[in-house]
Amino acid sequence: MHPGRAWTPSMAQYEGASMGRLGMIRSLWLTRLSRPAGERPIYRHTLKTPPRRILELGVGLLARTERLLEVATSALPATEVTYVGVDRFESRGPSDPPGVSLKEAHQRLHGKARVQLVPGNVDSALARVCNHLGVFDLVVISAANDERHLSRCWFFLQRVTGPQTTVFIESGRGWALLPKAKIDDMAAKAVLTRAG
Repeated sequence: MHPGRAWTPSMAQYEGASMGRLGMIRSLWLTRLSRPAGERPIYRHTLKTPPRRILELGVGLLARTERLLEVATSALPATEVTYVGVDRFESRGPSDPPGVSLKEAHQRLHGKARVQLVPGNVDSALARVCNHLGVFDLVVISAANDERHLSRCWFFLQRVTGPQTTVFIESGRGWALLPKAKIDDMAAKAVLTRAG
């Protein structure tokens, strides 16, 4: 510490968050210095408001997932955090972004939370399991999802999100918050498209 500079409680309570087992240096790195920089708002939100229930559509190479669960379980025991990851895993095509196998994902995420991995395209996978999932606190939607499948999953996303759910969606411009009203609107359009 610099001589003459007092340690203040506001410094110890970085951004009002409970850092728990994460530590100040690791939390500062994840929320301010980690790459890709676009993911930092997700970690900041998770640090400020630790979610008990997380849904991720498109896990890719799993780095974001591991960091997300590290932050979420810094304030809560891993047994109290439920994570559901939907991904194509082995059914990825040659033109799809790279990712891990279902087996590797299970191995790497074991013990980090109560983990459920659902293989398949986001629309068909959510259609199979959404009635059993309940409402999530945090939803993370990767740009790696095929737009055709994503456009058909809004009805199912509407069922697993509530007014308190925070939804981050990735686009070409980075990550942005997606309001519940927008999800409801896209779900209504998807139903009308199916009916027509």
